[in-house]
Amino acid sequence: MTSLIRKNASGHAADGDANLLINEVVGVPGGIGESARQRRAAAYDSFLRGLLPARDGVALLAVGGLGRRQCAPYSDLDLVLVHAGVPGTDELAASVWYPIWDAGLRLDHSVRTVAEALSVAQDDVKVALGLLDARLVVGDQALADALISTAADHWRRTAVRHLPGLREVTTSRWQTHGELAFLLEGDLKEAAGGLRDVGLLRAISAAGITDALRPAVRAAHLRLLDTRDALHQQVGRRVDRLVAQEGDGVAALLGLEDRDALLRRVAGDARTVSHALDDAFRAADRLRSGRSRGGNGRPARRPVARDVVEHDGELVLARTAIGARPDPSLSLRVAAASATTRIPIARATCEWLAAYCPPLPAPWPAEARAALVTLLGAGAGLVPAWETCDRYGLVDGWLPEWTRLRSLPQHNPVHRFTLDRHLVQTAHEASRHAREVERPDLLLLGALLHDIGKGLPGDHSTVGVPVAQAVATRVGLPAPEVELIGRLVRLHLLLPDVATRRDLADPVTIASVAEAVGDTGTLDLLHALVRADAAATGPAAWSDWKGRLVAELVARVRTALDTGVLPEPPAPDPELLAGPLPVIHLTGDRVSVAAADRRGLLATVAGCLALHRLEVISADASAVDGRALVECRVQPRYGLPPDPVPLRADLRRAVAGDVSVTQRLRGRALASRGGGAAPRVVWHREAATGAVLLELRAADAAGLLYRVAGALDEAGALVRAARISTLGADVVDAFYLVGGWPDDATRARLEAAVLAAV
Repeated sequence: MTSLIRKNASGHAADGDANLLINEVVGVPGGIGESARQRRAAAYDSFLRGLLPARDGVALLAVGGLGRRQCAPYSDLDLVLVHAGVPGTDELAASVWYPIWDAGLRLDHSVRTVAEALSVAQDDVKVALGLLDARLVVGDQALADALISTAADHWRRTAVRHLPGLREVTTSRWQTHGELAFLLEGDLKEAAGGLRDVGLLRAISAAGITDALRPAVRAAHLRLLDTRDALHQQVGRRVDRLVAQEGDGVAALLGLEDRDALLRRVAGDARTVSHALDDAFRAADRLRSGRSRGGNGRPARRPVARDVVEHDGELVLARTAIGARPDPSLSLRVAAASATTRIPIARATCEWLAAYCPPLPAPWPAEARAALVTLLGAGAGLVPAWETCDRYGLVDGWLPEWTRLRSLPQHNPVHRFTLDRHLVQTAHEASRHAREVERPDLLLLGALLHDIGKGLPGDHSTVGVPVAQAVATRVGLPAPEVELIGRLVRLHLLLPDVATRRDLADPVTIASVAEAVGDTGTLDLLHALVRADAAATGPAAWSDWKGRLVAELVARVRTALDTGVLPEPPAPDPELLAGPLPVIHLTGDRVSVAAADRRGLLATVAGCLALHRLEVISADASAVDGRALVECRVQPRYGLPPDPVPLRADLRRAVAGDVSVTQRLRGRALASRGGGAAPRVVWHREAATGAVLLELRAADAAGLLYRVAGALDEAGALVRAARISTLGADVVDAFYLVGGWPDDATRARLEAAVLAAV
């Protein structure tokens, strides 16, 4: 058998050989599902029984997946050889381990006496958890029973004491691997809500702390195991990370429509597991520390809201609420109480509300509407309270649209959450700005609904308007406020899009935004919403520079709305208009250059900046008194600012006409051009004063502005300003071309020049 194996430097079979030989040599069957996992476990058992002769005082135990009979197609083997001090144990162990390695299997192994195994379990909680899954494969039954029963008894007696440390280790793992529910390429085992967490639930249940493995958790666990089976079968080797390129294949093996359907199912199962683990840890905390007790020795009950009391660290219904016919707003009021007090809702209470709370009428009563606003404005308590209610189906009763939104993946890498969680997170972030607006209630509801059109055909900002307005009407808002909610949804991207893609000094820009917004109250709501939306999206969605641009736009639009007068464009830096040429200023994130009036200065400056790994965010070019002026806002491409001395020297040489500076960039720029979707040019008429707008949508690359600005210059266009908006791996670059609307032939020629440069 060993002659079939190609070993690596460590003496173990290489991965490629293991993929081939596990089935051929060991006879482990493939397949997906519980029965396939059982068959694989039986095949492994049969293989292992042939390696250890019957002998008193020696037992081979399986732990991990084999111990639980949950073997994936390419599982590791976790084995413990237990002995009663018999001689020749090392040689006996070697006779077992080496055939396993020769078969191309990964092996985690140990050799211990019962006393040694129990001693290690006392010091290492991971070993203690592993022994809970221990199962005899072959050997001395009495010896195996002694270890398994003693380890289980020890865990039951010490679990409450060990769980805080285990929780710290678990939290550290979550920080490393993230939350499976919200990852586009999550680790099915190690991420929060994954298979490792199901093991913790099993251990907490084994300790008798709480019934952590409820039917919903068991079902989620089986689906996650099926997903891992399909992933192994798709890839042909042991892997736990569900990478994007395997998603459609794994989905097909599971009978799902596509990768999105797979991600939604995984997200739902991970959230079920995570919620159950939160409950279980909370039960352990109560058991360990205890709560204040009344005179009869029972946990004290403390009223926290109408019909809601705190009982043993959780929120439950008051006895009067259970005895009477519940009103439809009860579930919302309980959720609001949980969010504001940050006390979790008891599981039994959630189950009772799901079973007995009547549906809300349309329109909602004022009490329900007030409870929703309280819930959305509760700050940090909103997300856990909402997630709890969602796990028990309460949110679907409030918002039937939530079924479509739940766990919907967002494939733009700047998003860190699924769509439903993003909406709730946006409401949480919006509560930070509640005091900046006249109607904080509309801000919170608009934040919850701003992306409700995603997942529907068309522009989500447009198709989401009637959906959001239908929700607002059902909630009971009057018609003017329903219209305002629709306007917030339709315009929620207006401020960041204009701020990053348009010339804020152009009166046409300010006038168009002022006309769309209509009044300062709506402007304030949009400003708060865009900041909340960005914070909920992720760190890549916002920057200090973007925040300053949006704030500048808001200030200019406010002036126009308050006074009816459009603000004047800012005057050029006076220092650029004095002194001998060239003039070069490097100040913070600003690069300003004045040179003899000539075409192509913008491209030259952009090339120099790209050479020094500076990204241009905005650029303005003008000619004043015979001088060509270029003013750029920049940021380091890789986080580290360049050395200003060589940057200044290269700028000076380049603007003086030394072409060797930008020639150094040409090779780099050509090498950095990427693939992806084809670039596109979009023209905008009447979007600027005395200019037309050419918008380029393409993959991001170093030197892109240099190439495009140079191409436009060579084609005879005069670029007055450029605005660069980076969206992940893509950019939207807007170029203001001086003059009127060009004819068809000119537009075609300029468009061809730009696309050729990209």
